[in-house]
Amino acid sequence: MAFGTDPRLARMGGRVAVDQVDAGLRRYMLSIYNYMGLGLALTGIIAMFVAATPALYIPIFTSPLKWVVMLAPLGFIFFLGFRLNQMSVSAVQMTFWAFCAVMGLSMASIFLVFTGESVARTFFITAAAFGALSLYGYTTKRDLSAMGTFLVVGLFGLIIASVVNIFVGSSAIQFAVSVAGVLIFAGLTAWDTQRLKEMYLENMEPGAQTKLAVMGALTLYLDFINMFQFLLQFMGVRTSSD
Repeated sequence: MAFGTDPRLARMGGRVAVDQVDAGLRRYMLSIYNYMGLGLALTGIIAMFVAATPALYIPIFTSPLKWVVMLAPLGFIFFLGFRLNQMSVSAVQMTFWAFCAVMGLSMASIFLVFTGESVARTFFITAAAFGALSLYGYTTKRDLSAMGTFLVVGLFGLIIASVVNIFVGSSAIQFAVSVAGVLIFAGLTAWDTQRLKEMYLENMEPGAQTKLAVMGALTLYLDFINMFQFLLQFMGVRTSSD
C-alpha cells in the first residue's frame, strides 16, 4: 500500500516516513495473522481433546450446559466490544485466548458429527480460500466499503434466517443459509482485511495498535470459523453413528 498521498504523513518527513509506515503496517498485519493462527490452533486442540474425551463431552453436550458453552463466545465478543478502551493490553490478550479456548469447547461437537477426514479437508480448503481472499483485500486498490455495507446487511439477514430455521427445520432454508453464509463470509474476509489495513494510520500508538491487532485477529478469526462451518455443511461427511 502506498501512503505517500496521505496528509498525515506529510508532517512525518516524506519518503522516510512512508517507508517506516509501510514497515509498521507489515508488522501490524503479521501480528494480526499470528494472533489469529495461534487462536485457531488453540481452538482446534481443545476441540479435538474434548471430542476424544467422553468424560468431558457427555456432560457438556447432553445437558443444558451445552447452551452455556455455545453462547459463551458471544458474551466474550460483547465484553471486548464494550470494554476494549478500558482494558490493558495484557487483559485484551488474555480475553482473546480465553475466547478461543471456549470456542474450542463449543466446536468439539463437529468432531462428533463429522468424520475427522472431512473436517480436515474442509479446514484446508477454507484456509486456502481465506488466504486468497485476505490477500485480495490487502492488495486491491478497489474500495470495498460499499460491498462491506451490503455484506453487513446480509449478515443480519443470515442471522434472522438461521434463527427462524431453528423452529421451522426446513432443509431448503438450511441449504440457502449455508450458501449465503459461505458467500457473505468470503466477502467479509476481503473487506475486513482492507478495513483493518486502513485503520492502521488511525492508531499510531504502540499500545493502541496492539489492541487493534488483537481485535483484528478476532474479526478475521470469526470470518474464518464461520466460513469453515458453512462449508462443512456441504463438504462434511457425517459419522455413521450420527
